[in-house]
Amino acid sequence: MKKKNPLKNVELPWEKPKSPWEDPRAEKLVKKIMQSPTYKIAEEDIDFLKSDETRGVRLELDYLKAELALRDAGVEQTIVVFGSARIRERKTALAELEKIQKQVAKDHDNPDLLRELRIAERMVENSRYYDDARAFGRMVANAGEGPQDNRLMVMTGGGPGIMEAANRGAYDVGAKTIGLNIHLPHEQFPNPYITPELCFQFHYFSIRKLHFFQRAHALVAYPGGFGTLDELFEILTLVQTRKTPLMPVVLVGRKYWERLIDFEFLVDEGTIAPEDLEIFEIVDSAEEAWNSIRKWHLKRKTHHYELYNTELPKSKKKAANKKKKES
Repeated sequence: MKKKNPLKNVELPWEKPKSPWEDPRAEKLVKKIMQSPTYKIAEEDIDFLKSDETRGVRLELDYLKAELALRDAGVEQTIVVFGSARIRERKTALAELEKIQKQVAKDHDNPDLLRELRIAERMVENSRYYDDARAFGRMVANAGEGPQDNRLMVMTGGGPGIMEAANRGAYDVGAKTIGLNIHLPHEQFPNPYITPELCFQFHYFSIRKLHFFQRAHALVAYPGGFGTLDELFEILTLVQTRKTPLMPVVLVGRKYWERLIDFEFLVDEGTIAPEDLEIFEIVDSAEEAWNSIRKWHLKRKTHHYELYNTELPKSKKKAANKKKKES
């Protein structure tokens, strides 16, 4: 026979406020106390949680939320893809170009429109990088035992442009893919090709960067702006100073990168060492990037190096070799 809890129905003295019979002011005074911010439980006090003094706690929470989800999902290794959010797929770039061409036709002496026209023309040309990043995403997703393996996954900043393309490539073949968005003052949306339970939004850029590099086994940078350069030079500095283990760092788009940054000039000026140029490699295509990464890991027999045994289909290999010879 189950024993009854003798304390279950016992009323405790603090379960009721002080009686107005005892003090007519009691109800008003208690209400004022309970409305005070100091009476709120800490985890429910938004003003307290957003104060300068609790920034350390917020940093930890920003890190932990994504970390626990990535662990639960079994994410072991990532290849991080960076690049411009402004580079779109060809049909979108062409539509924008046609729109501006119509405006220029009506006002052909407008310098602002002419500048926009030149940029739109460049964006059509640069749309090849969207296609290339998408192809690269497919290559990574097919690594190991295929799209369902998930030990090696594409990770991006979760936005549009090159980030979208890499996520989309993995999505194309049915693989899970990761996006690390950042909370900004203006409204933004993640690209639609990220696995929902692996799409995160961070408050702190520093914590987002930490997650970019924590599981990274390669970093691939396509043409991009300030954000891409920030993330690229962060990893180059970490590798150069031995604060993070060596990993392949591949820049895709030789013409873009060699015009943007004169790395040899840094060597000539003595601001970096000649061997620092070996930290990264510049290539021209997704095929070259993937082969560079897989050879790096196979040569060193890194952890789970068998994931990188996946080669390009022969037809793609021949096309890549032909393109290389022609250039």
